[in-house]
Amino acid sequence: MSDQLRDEALLALGRQLQASGYRFTTITQANHRRVNDRPENAWARKLADVLGWSRPFRDGTLDAGTVGLMRAAGILAAHGDGWKSTLRASTIGDQLFFHSAYPTSSDDAVFFGPDTYRFVRALDACLAVPGNPVMRAVDIGCGSGPGALAVARRFPAAQVIGADINESALRLTRINSQLAGAGNVVTKHSNLLAGLDGEFDLIISNPPYVQDPDELPYRHGGGEFGAGLSLAIVDAAIERLATGGALLLYTGVAIVDGADLFQRQAGARLDRAGFNWAYEEIDPDIFGSELSSEAYATADRLAAVLLRAERPQH
Repeated sequence: MSDQLRDEALLALGRQLQASGYRFTTITQANHRRVNDRPENAWARKLADVLGWSRPFRDGTLDAGTVGLMRAAGILAAHGDGWKSTLRASTIGDQLFFHSAYPTSSDDAVFFGPDTYRFVRALDACLAVPGNPVMRAVDIGCGSGPGALAVARRFPAAQVIGADINESALRLTRINSQLAGAGNVVTKHSNLLAGLDGEFDLIISNPPYVQDPDELPYRHGGGEFGAGLSLAIVDAAIERLATGGALLLYTGVAIVDGADLFQRQAGARLDRAGFNWAYEEIDPDIFGSELSSEAYATADRLAAVLLRAERPQH
């Protein structure tokens, strides 16, 4: 079956889920594992078990129409004497997003989780404040597209680019944008802003920021304590933001002996470039399990932060 037909089937499945009022909130992978490990959750009993909890299901669990769309979309995989979906569907408010199934262990996994909800909440709060007009925006590392769609909803006349190095992410951003009715979102294969021309009024990102020993692309930030990619995004914004343009960067940082090393490094870069900036700690304690790893042996905690930076008008 062609890619176009698979995409059409996935889009039809998404619209069916929307029409049925489907809702699912994605939790951390550690807690997801705990819930799924309960004996009664070994096999799916309803739709949210299959497309939310990524549980295997047997024939007869779902209606034939839904299974047919899953098969046509290429997301149905054999599992023992049953089946399993290779994608999940989660919701933020009334918006539905397809993303990778649990567990996200492949190199091309498209992550979606509690960070996604915090990111979108932070974006919505920032973008609700009147500011400079936005006609061209980019979401660096767009994943399944929730950030790009938050911008597209707020600025329907703007061109919003979802940029990623992961073709699976770009595909799902396109599907999820169609489900949201956001005709102003386009996708581009790009490492940071490579291959994208011109300046931007708004750059947003929720990049990988963990120092991952397996260097999985959706998790690994590189550099010291995983901050390498986040700092590279700051550098890209300094180079490519238009006058009056803004960067909204949601990321995770290591706090070492009470000090936020990323804030020091990013702040120094922005100060040298003459940018105005503000910094907020959104959640003081995330990914606590990482503190057991060698990479974070000297860290006190990992925190979720939001960096807002603006190139002045003069």
